[in-house]
Amino acid sequence: MKHRIKQRKLNRTTSHRKAMLANMSASLVKHEQIKTTLPKAKELRPYVEKLITMGKQAAANPEKALSKRRQVISKMRDEEQAKKIFDVLAERYADRPGGYVRILKAGFRYGDAAPMAIVEFVDRDVDAKGLDSGPVDFDDEYDEAVSEQAAG
Repeated sequence: MKHRIKQRKLNRTTSHRKAMLANMSASLVKHEQIKTTLPKAKELRPYVEKLITMGKQAAANPEKALSKRRQVISKMRDEEQAKKIFDVLAERYADRPGGYVRILKAGFRYGDAAPMAIVEFVDRDVDAKGLDSGPVDFDDEYDEAVSEQAAG
């Protein structure tokens, strides 16, 4: 029997699992939509919803704001995305009593047939998807300086 088993282990050590959830929550807050496996998505939902609830509690109770902010930063390990939780997401979901994250099934992965899912915020910002990810293009002045150094 599986009494008192709170979460999935996801075939990882505790430290790896905590780091993975912190990274995935930071990515979800940054892009507001990510694609992952279904078991990871099901573990991520309550993790992120508790972070947003802490952001809402900080907005409602200013004397506990610093404590809640530190708790969120310690769980997410990304101060920039924690700031987004308090400034953007807490205001966006101020009237919603819960259920900030949606999980959509997205078929099966080609390589190992793992069930995939899309995790996204309800009422998400569509423009945030893919924002600040991937290689960065340098401006033309930098390219010219590099080519001059190579030539000279």
